[in-house]
Amino acid sequence: MAKITGLGGIFFKSPDPKTLAAWYRDVLGLELAEHGVAMLSYDAPGHPPFVVWTPFAADTNYFAPSSRELMVNFAVDDLDGFVAMLTEKSIAVLGREDYDYGRFAWIMDPDGTKIELWEPKE
Repeated sequence: MAKITGLGGIFFKSPDPKTLAAWYRDVLGLELAEHGVAMLSYDAPGHPPFVVWTPFAADTNYFAPSSRELMVNFAVDDLDGFVAMLTEKSIAVLGREDYDYGRFAWIMDPDGTKIELWEPKE
């Protein structure tokens, strides 16, 4: 039987996609290819062995303070180092938490999308 083998991409609308893509490049360090596309490899060192897909209830507060209907989660290899880099760029960190399965921090992009940074536990 045919099956889904992995996450193929994250696509969303922006009032100014070129400026937003540049923010993700300059602030988060995404390497952009043609048309502002970032190709994130499953084979990258430190990448978790899975991608999480989860629908949330319409009344969830987990995406707050964003009013958007999506949140983006990026796996990182060094949460402390990544947060330090963001702080140097004057990006406000909304919060941080540690769990048995990883460490997390949250920020907002210029369009108001909440971004979750996740350092998976080995």
